[in-house]
Amino acid sequence: MPEKQSVLTLITGADKGIGFETAMELGRLGQHILVGSRDKSRGFRAVKRLHQQRIKSDLMILDVTSAVSIRAVADRIRNQFGYLNILINNAGVAFDHHESALTMSIETIRRDFDVNFFGLIQVTQAMVPLLLKADHAKIINVSSNMGSLDLASDPTSQFYNVSSLGYQASKAAVNSATITFSKTLAHVGITVNAVNPGYTATDFGGRFGGTQTVQQGAARIVSLARDLDSEVTGTFSENAGKLPW
Repeated sequence: MPEKQSVLTLITGADKGIGFETAMELGRLGQHILVGSRDKSRGFRAVKRLHQQRIKSDLMILDVTSAVSIRAVADRIRNQFGYLNILINNAGVAFDHHESALTMSIETIRRDFDVNFFGLIQVTQAMVPLLLKADHAKIINVSSNMGSLDLASDPTSQFYNVSSLGYQASKAAVNSATITFSKTLAHVGITVNAVNPGYTATDFGGRFGGTQTVQQGAARIVSLARDLDSEVTGTFSENAGKLPW
């Protein structure tokens, strides 16, 4: 088991993009990073890069849509470390590509929900027993401003005319889960918050279409994760401040 003071952080989808940048920045702050990756080769490359920066890290082969994979990771963390301080639910997908809600297939919507919502729920439920073993613990859910019901229904908002039913609904569900988990876990001191990273220049956000750097995209996540003593919970925020649900 690592020294008691070691901060142990699991990040899903941490082999590239905002997830990897978050791993790099938190690792530089001294946290021990568990790199959640569905793809073994990408995961190994990510951990190798972290090791080159003298960052303590381990690869966790984790498919958030697989209950077997999630249980295996939880068992490994329990056996190898015994606890977990921070869970960052970063893994996310967008399969609907702004297709009209009138024609979008249920299968496409299910694929968005399988990763963005059901995967997040399964991982969170599996990791809470490990978070309860830590002196300080928190959950950070990577959501999206596209999941804000207030922004989607505001005619003055840039999101008013956006149509991305599967992705938007799954992120709205993430926000709802964030509220529910924050209330459920308040009595045991585990904070739960949602973050909008913003439209970032990554494979996910569009390599040439993102309006901010990966460092900017990770900034709010890192800010929440670096402060273990923070009691802020049940919030939805971005670099510029709070967001409406």
